[in-house]
Amino acid sequence: MRIFTCTPVPFGGGPDFFARDSGLLCRGFRAIGVESLAVMPGERRAEDEEDLIRTDFSNLESAKWWREHGLDAVVLYAWGSPRFRRVARAIHDAGIILILNQDNGGLVSPLAGFSGWLREQWNLSGGGTDFITRSAKGFCHGLLVTDPLRAAHLRCGDIIACVSPQAALHYRGLCRTYGGRDFAERVRVLPHAVETRFMFSGATKKRQVACVGRWSDRVQKRPHLLTEVIGELVAVDESLTVVIAGNPIDHLLQWHGSMRPQQRERVQLRGMVGRDDLVNILNTSQVFYSPSAFESFGIAAAEALCCGCSVVAAESVSMAAFEWFVSEDSGKLTGIDDARGHADALATELGEWRNGRRDAVGISEIWCARLHADRVAARVVAMLSEDCADLPCPGVD
Repeated sequence: MRIFTCTPVPFGGGPDFFARDSGLLCRGFRAIGVESLAVMPGERRAEDEEDLIRTDFSNLESAKWWREHGLDAVVLYAWGSPRFRRVARAIHDAGIILILNQDNGGLVSPLAGFSGWLREQWNLSGGGTDFITRSAKGFCHGLLVTDPLRAAHLRCGDIIACVSPQAALHYRGLCRTYGGRDFAERVRVLPHAVETRFMFSGATKKRQVACVGRWSDRVQKRPHLLTEVIGELVAVDESLTVVIAGNPIDHLLQWHGSMRPQQRERVQLRGMVGRDDLVNILNTSQVFYSPSAFESFGIAAAEALCCGCSVVAAESVSMAAFEWFVSEDSGKLTGIDDARGHADALATELGEWRNGRRDAVGISEIWCARLHADRVAARVVAMLSEDCADLPCPGVD
């Protein structure tokens, strides 16, 4: 078979690109013997790897250009965005099976679930006037302009691939509104891929919490909540260690410097870490904690699961994948979205490890089987078979 992946945005094409999303899925295809290249627009860059095609954006909108590659299928990472609908149309018109990756939690329109969509706007905006602006735009421009154009984009897809079961539920409702029951039946679950290096090595799990984030994004990653929660935990649990990876913003540095010495030595600010170092951190941690207000998927949490960690986060419409992530005795969500609620959930989850109710080997085996790049690629291949409508994904369909 010959399956390409495509991202119609000119990102860098180096090792980081091939460590996640469309680049990593391309590598997953190659690992199972499927001929695959990744496609992006723009001029070739020095860091671009060999299995990347760069081309003019106009070619992505050309059915003739796509047809020349003799493809069985394309997995398009374009978010159902109206501005990329001509790319989807070109692939469709070339007679190629098109799988549309939807990298979000599914609440992309009021038509996907009114109350959930409103809560999503609140979470994405951080509240206040931004919430009013986002909501008004979604009701007016969204329903009159964006939704019809998104529907045109999605109709080009043979499979509408959602990254979590909850997102798929939202999309099925949305697609039923856009085009009826038959259209809704195109929706499938296809999680983001995880590198195969993320797996449990058998290392000793410490009483340790790992946190990974882009902490400069204060609205999404909520570093102030992180410090409040971790500060409360290490003050009452003298056996707990915490590792925080990601560029440490001033708030993190000042908070860490202000801690009592006996607490500060148990909290490591590791800064940016390499992929192998991250594997080691996750292999020796019991719990992965995400203080995020919203995540379209949560790749860091997925990597942690593959390394045998359990996951703690907020229970929220904007954390759609996390309900799935904790579904296999693999974590806990808190419905109380404040520092005390998060700290209590973490303490409870650490207690599950202490009492022998968490199994690193079992957690790793379940999630590696679902999320490793070769397994996700194999699921795509299976979707292309005649029986794709009946294809099961354990814990999903």
